Amino acid sequence: MSKKIPTSRVDKLLGSMGYGSRAEMARLGKAGGIVLDGADLTDVSRRIPVTPDLPSRMEIDGEPLDPVPGLVILLNKPLGMTCSHKEDGALVYDVLPDRWRRRDPAISTIGRLDKQTSGLLLLTDDGDLLHRVISPKRHVAKVYRATLARPLNGTEGALFASGELVLEGEDKPLAPAVLEVVSPTEARLTVTEGRYHQVRRMFAAAGNHVEALHRERLGGLTLGDDLAPGAWRLLNEDEIASIFA
Repeated sequence: MSKKIPTSRVDKLLGSMGYGSRAEMARLGKAGGIVLDGADLTDVSRRIPVTPDLPSRMEIDGEPLDPVPGLVILLNKPLGMTCSHKEDGALVYDVLPDRWRRRDPAISTIGRLDKQTSGLLLLTDDGDLLHRVISPKRHVAKVYRATLARPLNGTEGALFASGELVLEGEDKPLAPAVLEVVSPTEARLTVTEGRYHQVRRMFAAAGNHVEALHRERLGGLTLGDDLAPGAWRLLNEDEIASIFA
């Protein structure tokens, strides 16, 4: 049995994507600002199929429609930004188009990086994808590069790989993690969990202090060299699938 394709009123769909109210979409449609399959769409009460190819067929004010039914955003998070909708100061959502902050469902980060951690961060309005990525059952690997206050002492690799390390204030051991030494005071750490400040607390348990932390990889995704701090891009289906590779 084929999957039923959802439909939506144009004004309701565009409103949920943050383009504006129904009244604003009605005015935009009458002014010729909504184009579907090369023709002006003036009746925004019309129901249309909501398919993944819609952005290639619809334009809003001369620009392709944003991805639908969901966005998956790769952001190179800079230092000083918070993964929150409500906290004071700079937020990761500030770098995105204003209308995306009005999307329903809302865009959220897939996991979090603290204010003083930079690097690869995913954001999405696809709740199913978000929960699949952060699910402990998926064991999605996260690779961090840590700069340390003191030289490594040589025992950290075995400690982190043991599966027996219990962080302060917890009673459940961490899953085994892999340490790669980069220099006496730099290391890459691959973890498959997402506990609160996990990497910082692991090095603290080993008698060291993390001075700088950068996430380089999530599953099969990397930032690459062309994405500056604060820059973002949308992921395609193959890239989304690579998260779980």
